[in-house]
Amino acid sequence: MDFLQNHIEALIFCTPTPIKTADIKACLSEMFNADVPEEDIQGAIQRLDEKFQGEEFSFQLFKSSGGYQFLTKPAYQASIGIMLKQQSKKRLSTSAMETLSIIAYKQPISKTEIENIRGVNCDYAVQKLLDKSLIEITGKADTIGRPMLYGTTPKFMEYFGINDLAELPIPKDFVAEVNTIGENPETETTTTPDPEPDAQI
Repeated sequence: MDFLQNHIEALIFCTPTPIKTADIKACLSEMFNADVPEEDIQGAIQRLDEKFQGEEFSFQLFKSSGGYQFLTKPAYQASIGIMLKQQSKKRLSTSAMETLSIIAYKQPISKTEIENIRGVNCDYAVQKLLDKSLIEITGKADTIGRPMLYGTTPKFMEYFGINDLAELPIPKDFVAEVNTIGENPETETTTTPDPEPDAQI
């Protein structure tokens, strides 16, 4: 068993960026408490290169940026692309879904308005939705500071399998104004308000 080759293989495998020969040498020299000749390292790298050329492996050794790393072979790009696409469609977090729902029903809407409804900071959720192209900046409000306004995108409809925003279900909470909960909006009321005001949503 080629212990030097196995150690080098492990070092290359565990590094997210190309690892240079000098870094491999420094690591091995410290581990073995002895100088490891660079030619021995290069010989082991050459054997690794030949080993992973075999068809039984889906990845191989590549040299880039002056270092070495393992990358999948071009023949497997299609299946990897499908996997990455499926991963990007994973279910949204509760926070992101709540934020997206508010934007979908209230658009165009500013981040401050979203936060007033949710009661929490929405920076992260809004950025994630922008990254997934489910929402977009539709303009700026005419209010002080001219905050950006957000709305849904065609990808939003594709994501939820609808053809038009009119197909969204109508939440009963949006039918009446916030301050008329429990009241008939078409009937005026002259009752004395309760000592404690109703909770806002």
